[in-house]
Amino acid sequence: MFARLALLLLIVLHSVAAAQTTTPEPADTVFRGGGAYTVDATRSWAEAVAIRAGRIVYVGTDAGLKPWIGPQTRSIDLKGKMLLPGFHDAHIHLVGGGIELDECNLNGLTTMDQVLAAVRQYAERHPEKKWIRGGGWPLTLSGGNPHKDLLDQIVSDRPVLLDAFDGHSSWVNSRALEIAGVTKGTPDPPRGRIERDPKTGEPTGTLRESAARLVIVKSPPYTHAEFVAGLRRGLEIANRFGITSVQEARVNDQHLNAFAELDKSGELTVRTVAAIGFDNAKGMPQIPQFVEWRKQFQSKRLRATAVKIFQDGVIESRTAALLQPYLGGEERGWLNLEPEVLKPLAAELDRLGFQIHIHAIGDRGIQSSLDALEFARDRNGRRDSRHHIAHIQLFDPPDIARFQRLGVVANFQPYWAQADPYIVDMTLPVLGPERSRWLYPIRSVAKTGAVIACGSDWSVSSMNPLDAIQVAVTRRGIAEVPGPAWIPEEAVDLPLMLAGYTINGAYVNFEEAETGSIEVGKAADLIVLDRNLFEIPPHEIHLAKVLLTLLEGKAVFRDASFPEGSRSRQN
Repeated sequence: MFARLALLLLIVLHSVAAAQTTTPEPADTVFRGGGAYTVDATRSWAEAVAIRAGRIVYVGTDAGLKPWIGPQTRSIDLKGKMLLPGFHDAHIHLVGGGIELDECNLNGLTTMDQVLAAVRQYAERHPEKKWIRGGGWPLTLSGGNPHKDLLDQIVSDRPVLLDAFDGHSSWVNSRALEIAGVTKGTPDPPRGRIERDPKTGEPTGTLRESAARLVIVKSPPYTHAEFVAGLRRGLEIANRFGITSVQEARVNDQHLNAFAELDKSGELTVRTVAAIGFDNAKGMPQIPQFVEWRKQFQSKRLRATAVKIFQDGVIESRTAALLQPYLGGEERGWLNLEPEVLKPLAAELDRLGFQIHIHAIGDRGIQSSLDALEFARDRNGRRDSRHHIAHIQLFDPPDIARFQRLGVVANFQPYWAQADPYIVDMTLPVLGPERSRWLYPIRSVAKTGAVIACGSDWSVSSMNPLDAIQVAVTRRGIAEVPGPAWIPEEAVDLPLMLAGYTINGAYVNFEEAETGSIEVGKAADLIVLDRNLFEIPPHEIHLAKVLLTLLEGKAVFRDASFPEGSRSRQN
């Protein structure tokens, strides 16, 4: 018996030794001479990475690369550049943002003169358009309440419908109001507000939240071709910024069909979890349709496995739900779904295995969302749900620890954590200093051990993860010179933010075993930056440039300045 065991042991040892000395099959591509920040469990660094058939097969030193290089291996000398896992955006609107780019695009404009000039130019260039549609105007214009008369002076014969940058307000002209039948006597719809002249009561042309639907439903629906074209534009930008995975927030069947078409044609260049939009007016009867869509839209790169819920509005227009009134009045905003509705909804979605993705801005909105997710857990039992709440701007401090305790992912949009005009002119004055201390408390939430994931909410703000990472680290705008951080207690470090945009983003999408870090066996979703982020001042992070984006080893973006590499043996 002992002789037989000894023989078996010798066979095993021989097999192990043979496996260790066997020359591996050559890699397709190797990266060498750079700083690869792996974002693995120990946050280790490597000099070299090899990939074959879209997978990572080696991570280690340059010296260890030699066995992986064959005659057909493409060798890329990074020359000190930085190699990272591809970025993951946990809350984005690729389709809507892409459609907006082809309309009257007002994103990035800061003055009323600029906005009006852009509207005029667009209208003149498109006399064939029966509606002038677009978006991106800043809420800082006219106190967030721009008047219809300004649009009437430019376009009076056609309706104009322009969304604000945040998607929670719309600005329309008189013709649009006329078509929608909105007059002085039109009551505010539930969970919406028609801004009115304080003297006459006439609509001013600014519509909040659900009030915008009064006009939107009268506008022509977008075609399938427009959805597909919008997605193509969004994907191109995403890949240029190193984004290889997203959670597309609030989709319907038109979005899903656009994603499916590009998936089928091989043009879907990001891994996508689609969060189906819950229509509050339709309620629970929608859920069977969601189940059907989840079955229908299920592929390697597209999964309709999440449901998006709008729980409140935004602070700037006083529609975010607060626990205490906004300063200067009794308004507290509103919940789109009261607890007696949201709790059973969350429980049912959780029971059916959907991931729940909630928009919540105000402290009451965040609290009610956590309450609902806790209710779902208590009713159904704890499971690996990875529910997440996005935006999470204003916290009631006791709720900070609940994310970790409930296993809820904190989905921040870090680019907003700066004292820009929206904060200084429209947020701080209506909250006061005590409550404002708890705006975007990223560090406080992270200290509890909660999972921090990050997204852009594009086209609301910059899609570039490097812009958002810099803001979170410095708590200052990317155009600002170095200086004191806004709410310095909440400034975070670079490793936390890189994790938020890589491995934690993969975790939100249930993909951390497949992507999100540079480890042997994972997909080669990689990006090359022109500089090492750990070797530059924090205020220069946004200046770093993505040179190459790989999805499963295939280049989906390559900067013209970055070489393709050479096919030659390692010396």
